[in-house]
Amino acid sequence: MASILQKLITPLFSGPPEPPRNKVTVVGVGQVGMACAVSILLRELVDELALVDVMEDKLKGEMMDLQHGSLFLKTPKIVADKDYSVTANSRIVVVTAGVRQQEGESRLNLVQRNVNIFKHIVPQIVRYSPDCIIIVVSNPVDVLTYVTWKLSGLPKHRVIGSGTNLDSARFRFLMADKLGIHASSFNGWILGEHGDTSVPVWSGTNVAGVNLQTLNPDIGTDCDDENWKETHKMVVDSAYEVIKLKGYTNWAIGLSVADLTESLIRNMNRIHPVSTMVQGMYGISDQVYLSLPCVLNSRGVSSVVNMTLTDDEVAQLQASANTLWDIQKDLQDI
Repeated sequence: MASILQKLITPLFSGPPEPPRNKVTVVGVGQVGMACAVSILLRELVDELALVDVMEDKLKGEMMDLQHGSLFLKTPKIVADKDYSVTANSRIVVVTAGVRQQEGESRLNLVQRNVNIFKHIVPQIVRYSPDCIIIVVSNPVDVLTYVTWKLSGLPKHRVIGSGTNLDSARFRFLMADKLGIHASSFNGWILGEHGDTSVPVWSGTNVAGVNLQTLNPDIGTDCDDENWKETHKMVVDSAYEVIKLKGYTNWAIGLSVADLTESLIRNMNRIHPVSTMVQGMYGISDQVYLSLPCVLNSRGVSSVVNMTLTDDEVAQLQASANTLWDIQKDLQDI
């Protein structure tokens, strides 16, 4: 007797199903990973989402929870497994796995613990998706992006760190809030390390083309009576503050990663401050990943914008690079 399926559907062709065209994998289903996954799903960017983690029960539970919301999404297939074969044919792989930053802990203190985890993760990603673009989110993100580049063997334009895309978003929100405008209407950049040595480009801050440094030549300096420098301090401290209050950060970074994913998937050529290989730029001689304004499209980082920085900003960027090189030059087995 024919089944309901056989009675309902008449196949017009046979053969294997077409592989996904816009598949994204998220490695790590912790708070950050799931915020990335949900943000990507809500942007309607992918035809398949894969989740990977070593915690099988949580992984299956997160998959089922998202699948049960399929009616409200435009992503037809959501899969999960601890085996990386589930990630095959991914266009983009978002890596959020690793140990979490603790209250009061510097991102750089996380490095060796997470490097050991990446030695297992990265070769598996490349094995199943050799043509993918990897977005590294795990902290310390700049060092781990460098580690991922080394372990993967991929060209540098296809290994990207989420970098200061979030720092810049925090900066734009805080500055705009003080000015009484929306964050999208304030233009400003945070470059360098995603962390304590990040570099605010005060010389480039503007609203509707009006450069704030022309209105206040001392903006961002210790001589500034208005103390705008405090805003950058708030950017640096904001992750620590959120961790202190709720135990972790997740929503802002999830939204940030979805924004990067959109630029890559949709070949948008938008400019984002993301972590990329900066050797040879701004007098930096070491192989370090730092955030600069990068043009993102379907190939990854297609180009880097050469910003006009002041001598002091260049010196800060170099100091940021030196801080990271001091950490990663001692890393083993990468």
